[in-house]
Amino acid sequence: MNELAGKVALVTGGSRGIGAAIVRRLARDGAAVAFTYAAAADKAQAVAKQIDADGGRVLVIQADNADPGAVIAAVEQTVRQLGRIDILVNNAGIIENGPLEEMTVEQADRLWAVDVRAVFVASQAAARHMSEGGRIITVGSALAERVPVPGLTLYSMAKSALTGLTRGLARDLGARGITATVVHGGLIDTDMNRADGPGAGFLRTIPALGRYGIADDIAATVAHLAGDGGRYVTGAAITVDGGFAA
Repeated sequence: MNELAGKVALVTGGSRGIGAAIVRRLARDGAAVAFTYAAAADKAQAVAKQIDADGGRVLVIQADNADPGAVIAAVEQTVRQLGRIDILVNNAGIIENGPLEEMTVEQADRLWAVDVRAVFVASQAAARHMSEGGRIITVGSALAERVPVPGLTLYSMAKSALTGLTRGLARDLGARGITATVVHGGLIDTDMNRADGPGAGFLRTIPALGRYGIADDIAATVAHLAGDGGRYVTGAAITVDGGFAA
């Protein structure tokens, strides 16, 4: 598959879970892929080695999404070393949850910085280098559409903000032929939300399909949006959740 041959992608938070699946899928589809990681250097190198072994082109960048300067620098390094940027996938994120009365302003600020502000910063920086056909794709959460249990107020707030941000980007960049979309994933089996973790038995009863998805389910939708199939999709929130929000 070479649908993305000649394209350059940057994926934030690409060392594990959904991000790693997206990196591998975009590389498989022919793109040169840069990706960031915050701390898991060993996992980042493992992803890069796999892509190298498969004949792909990959660039690994250490950057914490909480640092706007590091986010901008990652975009600039991608352009400098890979020559351009056609696809930005805003994937990096954290979760803060717990009883409403116990949540702190510091938790809210960090969540907002990593999960929302960094998306704006990266999108702004990448848009400066994108030409017609550019794609900005953000990975959100089905918790923007449905909150089935208590303790998720801050996280749902942040993920809901991504829908509005995406619609704004679509309007700002549409005249230049650049699209913006957000993919809201549901119960996906990752380190942050394991299918065999505490509470998983109850959680899998919520989606209409009655099971967890896998990271490749999100990667497949991202790849579709990054390729020819996504050329007329913009300002949209696409939910890949097995019916979690149904």
